[in-house]
Amino acid sequence: MSKTIDFFFDLGSPNAYLAHLAIPAIEARTGATFNYVPILLGGVFKATNNVSPAVSLQGIRNKPEYQALETRRFLARYGVPAYAPNPHFPVNTLLIMRGAIVAQREGFFERYVDELYRHMWRAPKKMDDPDVVIAALEESDLPAAVILDGVQKPEVKQQLIANTEDAVARGVFGSPSFIVDGELYFGKEKLRDIEELLEQS
Repeated sequence: MSKTIDFFFDLGSPNAYLAHLAIPAIEARTGATFNYVPILLGGVFKATNNVSPAVSLQGIRNKPEYQALETRRFLARYGVPAYAPNPHFPVNTLLIMRGAIVAQREGFFERYVDELYRHMWRAPKKMDDPDVVIAALEESDLPAAVILDGVQKPEVKQQLIANTEDAVARGVFGSPSFIVDGELYFGKEKLRDIEELLEQS
């Protein structure tokens, strides 16, 4: 019986994007399924008193360079392209993460995630500007009107809040985070551990 891994992600996390690129090959090799759970990373940080690596690594000698080395190793291991730094980072992802909830409900979630990640980390744009988001959705042939209407609905807003609160309750403090058999694995590098665990199952 194949396992399901919960993957807590925010489109504003470059490391979650790299994990997203690596996941299809892991699913193909192991038969596992990654269940994508949209969360608001800012909400997670607030609830856990955490900050982004862009803040936490400031002023620390050698650690940013090591993080860059780990990223290069990850890219080589999984054969995925590097992300393009977003000049507008950090981006407030509230609008586009609510959009992810709408996409789940409307049945175009996978395409939405692929395309919005592209607009964040392949051809980076200011994805907290509603006009920029609308143009990006239209460029990707996604239903901008449906999404922009949906993100205003109370049930969509509440679902993103509930996902975020549930993630924190299960131990999440950042993204990418994965839960396998009730245990938390944090960071894109932990995909290697997850795959090894799946191979032993």
